[in-house]
Amino acid sequence: MLGSRKGTWWLYGVLTVALVAVVAPFAWMVLGSLKSEGELRQAPPTWWPQSASLDNYTQLFSRLDFGGYFTNSVVVAVVVTAGNLLFCSALGYALAMLDFRGKKALFVVVMTTLMIPGVVTFVPLFVLVANAGLVNTLPGLFLPFLVSPFGVFLMRQFILGLPKDLIDAGRVDGAGELRIFARIILPLCGPALATLGILTFLGSWNNFLWPLVVAQTEDTYTLPVALALYSTGQNSTQYGLLLAGATVVVLPVLIVFMVFQRRFIEGIATTGIK
Repeated sequence: MLGSRKGTWWLYGVLTVALVAVVAPFAWMVLGSLKSEGELRQAPPTWWPQSASLDNYTQLFSRLDFGGYFTNSVVVAVVVTAGNLLFCSALGYALAMLDFRGKKALFVVVMTTLMIPGVVTFVPLFVLVANAGLVNTLPGLFLPFLVSPFGVFLMRQFILGLPKDLIDAGRVDGAGELRIFARIILPLCGPALATLGILTFLGSWNNFLWPLVVAQTEDTYTLPVALALYSTGQNSTQYGLLLAGATVVVLPVLIVFMVFQRRFIEGIATTGIK
């Protein structure tokens, strides 16, 4: 009994340390956004602001075309997320429930693509987008990411766990594959779709390198690019402005996660590797 209690306390201790390690950077970001530039640069640093102020946020909204950058980020993130939810679930359904020639080869291609780092395909992807005349356009920011191999794999694994009798019943009733997919499969894939949606939205919202290269004028900048470029002054980085911008960028992601938290956890728990 004593040994089990001691083991439990060790577990709580490890989890507490992990929680502090995860939360501390976010707490520093929020508290730092309320400090003056001089206080941020003083040594030794302080956790709590000596005189909290919203000057960094005021400067952020007055200095940047925040509405335009925010709209660009929302459009890109929403389109990328919607594309992944639709196309990844459709391809996942095909790989899980349909029989066609080349099915195994196609799945091998998906898994191979999943193992290739994005940096390897970055330059060829940019050349492809440039040849299509999509540089410095919003479609150039979201079209290359409408389907992800991870999303296809995730949806395939989840759909494999669904009862095949429902699909057979739909086919007996005369429903086509598109109707079965829309009326039977998608309503049952809520947890997996929520998981894929949150992960895709998070990755697209925080994407920096691709928009930095493709977006070449201010009217196509997303929030991460705009903050990185405009938080740098003539001589040094303005950390207060950068922390305030980072806090604003994080808020939509937190809201999306809190809204779909239950579905996200359920999707992670029920999506197995078969």
